[in-house]
Amino acid sequence: MHSDQPFTTPFIHPFTADKKFTKSVAYFSMEYAIDQSLKIYSGGLGFLAGSHMRSAYALNQNLIGIGMLWKYGYYDQDRKRDNSMEVEFREKIYHFLIDTKIRTAIDIGGQAIWVNAYYLPPEIFKTAPLFFLTTNTEGNDYNARSISYSLYDSNPGTKTSQCIVLGIGGAKLLDALGYTPDVYHFNEAHALPGAFQLLQKYKTLAQLKKRLVFHNAYTRRGRK
Repeated sequence: MHSDQPFTTPFIHPFTADKKFTKSVAYFSMEYAIDQSLKIYSGGLGFLAGSHMRSAYALNQNLIGIGMLWKYGYYDQDRKRDNSMEVEFREKIYHFLIDTKIRTAIDIGGQAIWVNAYYLPPEIFKTAPLFFLTTNTEGNDYNARSISYSLYDSNPGTKTSQCIVLGIGGAKLLDALGYTPDVYHFNEAHALPGAFQLLQKYKTLAQLKKRLVFHNAYTRRGRK
């Protein structure tokens, strides 16, 4: 999972945006379905987000993605000899990701949790630049590390912690990168804790509303 390529800050978008897309956007999503070799997704939400990242690359949009780096991801499905389904959680190794060496601490339940960030360059899968957060890093105990083990963990407390890492950890990562987008786009409510972090940054709800965009499954399907 550790590339030898160096990563430097402040972060500069690696390709020139089309003049039609003047606003810079940071897109937060719990999962991205970009390629089978990057198995950090479960289904529809991931395919939506992954398609957005590929479209942003094709259209030269001024967009970056922020997500989670899952050690085991969503479960893999196999078949037993009797053809019944067998669920397995397999550790994933991604040699093409770059360790940014950026580590930020966030508070979860009164405990300082370290969050590390990895980078996926656009040329790997022809996508917008992507950053992935993980708590499976030095300085964390087993419980803290396990926050980024399984996508949509069945434990409510762990799942809430995952949302905190994505939202608050993602907002703090952008500050560490020295990158301030014009718009923060939350794909579903998973990154919602980040709104509280951004409120501290922009001071008032009026200023935050100018910069924060949210959509959910119902709006995608044209429902009210």
